[in-house]
Amino acid sequence: MRRVIMVTVMDETALIQDAQRGDLDSFNRLVLAYQSLVFNVAYRIMGEPDLSADATQEAFISAFRNLKSFRGGSFRSWLMRIVTNACYDELRRQKRRPSTSLEELTEFSEGSDSQEPDTFGTHETSPESAAEKSELTAAIQDCINRLSSEFKIVVVLVDVQGYDYQEVSDVIDRPIGTVKSRLARARVKLRDCLQRYRELLPASFRYEDEALL
Repeated sequence: MRRVIMVTVMDETALIQDAQRGDLDSFNRLVLAYQSLVFNVAYRIMGEPDLSADATQEAFISAFRNLKSFRGGSFRSWLMRIVTNACYDELRRQKRRPSTSLEELTEFSEGSDSQEPDTFGTHETSPESAAEKSELTAAIQDCINRLSSEFKIVVVLVDVQGYDYQEVSDVIDRPIGTVKSRLARARVKLRDCLQRYRELLPASFRYEDEALL
């Protein structure tokens, strides 16, 4: 099993400074500390392990090449911006839409040592519950895939990854107000889309006026 290397803030600052001076060992320690996080973000956006691994590699290569441009602040957010851009560059090259399922997104935890996503199948459920969960997962996946990239990324980062607004603002290089606006609009779009799967939804997610559907 791959061991995750943790570094303190002071260690990280020193490693960044040494890496900026060309110390490859220091940069490799940063890679070890952040590779799981970077891969997880890439996987949530790309939806396929091989493409996610490629995007992760491209992100770290870009980070190494541009490390001297890092002027402080959150190194994690700086890396997240790089990997997000790498993912969407690859998606544009592939001319494809992300295909990540929500069950993989929500169960593939940020702190996991593995690069293989977990699924709901790790918990015992009745056949009926498993079937309903599978149908709801497919419904949510369908609606997420209908979102434009600008809405999808904020949903992934905020509602799936759990990032705060400031972090997402740093990642996408847009004001916090833009992050909140996009997230609000994305949630409305998702909720509207999911009404076509009304029978699968918890009561709190259903519109009361069925005539609106």
